[in-house]
Amino acid sequence: MSTVLGTPLRRVMQWHRPLMLMVASMLLLLVVSTIGLVLDDRVLLGAPVWLKPFKFAVSMAVYGTTLAWMLSLPHRGRKWTSGLATVFAVTGFVDTVIVAVQAARGTFSHFHKSTAPAEKIMLVVFGNAVLLIMLANLALAIILAFQRVHADRAMSRAIHTGLALAVAGMALGFLIPIQGKAETALTTSGQQVSLSSGHSVGVPDGGPGLPLTQWSTTGGDLRVPHFVGMHGLQVMLIAALLLAALAARYPRLRDDRTRARLIAVFAASYTGLIALVTWQALRAQPLIHPDALTLTAAALLAALTAVATATVLATRPGPDRRI
Repeated sequence: MSTVLGTPLRRVMQWHRPLMLMVASMLLLLVVSTIGLVLDDRVLLGAPVWLKPFKFAVSMAVYGTTLAWMLSLPHRGRKWTSGLATVFAVTGFVDTVIVAVQAARGTFSHFHKSTAPAEKIMLVVFGNAVLLIMLANLALAIILAFQRVHADRAMSRAIHTGLALAVAGMALGFLIPIQGKAETALTTSGQQVSLSSGHSVGVPDGGPGLPLTQWSTTGGDLRVPHFVGMHGLQVMLIAALLLAALAARYPRLRDDRTRARLIAVFAASYTGLIALVTWQALRAQPLIHPDALTLTAAALLAALTAVATATVLATRPGPDRRI
């Protein structure tokens, strides 16, 4: 049994080393943050101080593992993709460490307008690292877009579209400082500080929020499209895996061209979803309280997705010309 379990584990450990080291550090931070959530009762803008490091650790661990798996697949330009993944690993680690350090200090890692030299340096480093993370992913998406990275067409298309969605989600994160309004807030020690922006639209940060995510339940929240887009990569990969699993039961899905076309439909639909939640947030509307206009748009998106899916399933693919 140990041999059976050990072989996959050894393969995973041979994936991109910087990324896997980053993932290991995120898992360690996940443990520390969980302990902090249990033992540390300090609150920052209405949320436990260790909640943000917890969320960053989960997000970075999931994304880093996904990238490491992708780069283990045969592809051209490996030196470039490996270097870009190293940039992601280092900048992702640095950003998350800043979030954790600021949480431990009971102060803000985002939008802090402090004049203290240490705070200003961390803010500059954090902002530049965020930009590098997005640019590294954009370059990876471009390099892999022009090649078949998986034997299965559907999985290859899921990787291509998923990376594009992730880059879009990261770019949407820049809406937050652009759209947000300056405000003041208190650190856990009671010190009043100025913040250059906030996540919420139409309401100040720190109000009622959803469990765990803390997305606003009284106004718009730009973290929603940022999160939905950034993890579109994982959603597309899961969709491809589900289609492959369903192929054993439904013969129509056994042709990988059909599954690839369905992935294209899902990607287009997911793009529509990102646009929808972005539009909803910018209209100062909580995710869980959509108005009639938002519900109508969502219903139209669902109907178009259903029609496109039915069309793909009803169309029989021609002969496979793949060599």
